Amino acid sequence: MELRGINRIVVAVNNLEEAKKSYSEAFGATFRQANWTGEAFGIEVAISWDAGIELCAPIKGCEDTSAVSAFLANNGEGVMSVILGVEDALKAKHKAESAGVLAFHSVDYTQEEINSHLDGMFEKYQEFFLNSTSQFGFSIAVAQIDPK
Repeated sequence: MELRGINRIVVAVNNLEEAKKSYSEAFGATFRQANWTGEAFGIEVAISWDAGIELCAPIKGCEDTSAVSAFLANNGEGVMSVILGVEDALKAKHKAESAGVLAFHSVDYTQEEINSHLDGMFEKYQEFFLNSTSQFGFSIAVAQIDPK
C-alpha cells in the first residue's frame, strides 16, 4: 500500500457559511459545495481541494441527529477526521482490516457522478472510512482520488 499523504482534513463546524468565510479570509481557501455527499447524514459539506479542508455542519433541523452532532457536542468545532490519500484504496482497506481497523462506510463514485458533481476533476474517487477512533483517537479514511 503506497501512501500519498494527507488528502484533506474534515473539520466539524456549527455554521458552514461562517466557517467557509473564516477559512477563506485566513488562508485563501476556495470552497465547493458538496451537500450531495452529506444530505443522507444530515450534514452540509463544503470542500476546498486547494487547501485540503472539508467542512461539515449539521443541516438546520438536524443539529442533534446529524453525523457531526455528537462530535460537536463532545468536542466543539475542530478536526474530526483525516483522509489519507493512497494509491489503491481497496488494498489500503484490506491492510487496515488485517490490523484490526475495520471499515464502516465506503464511497465509490462512478465517472458519471464525478462528472456531474465534481466537474470531472477526477478519474477515480473511492474512500473507505475506518473505525479508528478508539485506536488512534480520531477518524481516519483511506482514499484513492486520482486526478484527470
